[in-house]
Amino acid sequence: MNAGKRLLRRASGIMIALGTGHLLLLTLFAWGDISGWMDRGVWAAVPLALNEGAPGRTVESLQNEVTFWAGPGSFAVPLILLGCLTWHLAARGVVVPAWAGWGLAAWCFVGGVLLVPSPYFAGVVAGALVVLAARKEARSRTARAREHEPE
Repeated sequence: MNAGKRLLRRASGIMIALGTGHLLLLTLFAWGDISGWMDRGVWAAVPLALNEGAPGRTVESLQNEVTFWAGPGSFAVPLILLGCLTWHLAARGVVVPAWAGWGLAAWCFVGGVLLVPSPYFAGVVAGALVVLAARKEARSRTARAREHEPE
């Protein structure tokens, strides 16, 4: 599992760095909107629907929604959590299933194609590393099973 563990650790590092970097950049560039949530009160700072009789959408309300969906509502937090889970499982010798790597790679590929230039493509690398780790483990399990077969 050493080679697989190294691959999973690298993949988790990429995931954690992407998610954390995304949130840090958002905080840097949209601090005014984020601090505005505290001023307005956190509860319902980003309403999902307009109130009855309220004026139409404003640039400020749209920017507020964009900031939410680019930050705490984005996939940055789940990506960080997936990276931490992958790190945790690698430390215990548990291989992340290949389907998780394929899903991550596909999601990041589509995101990278839709939003060029972006670091989404680094997520494709993380997904590929998860797939490679799963394949290495499957091969080593097959080899161990062959060694223990009765002749």
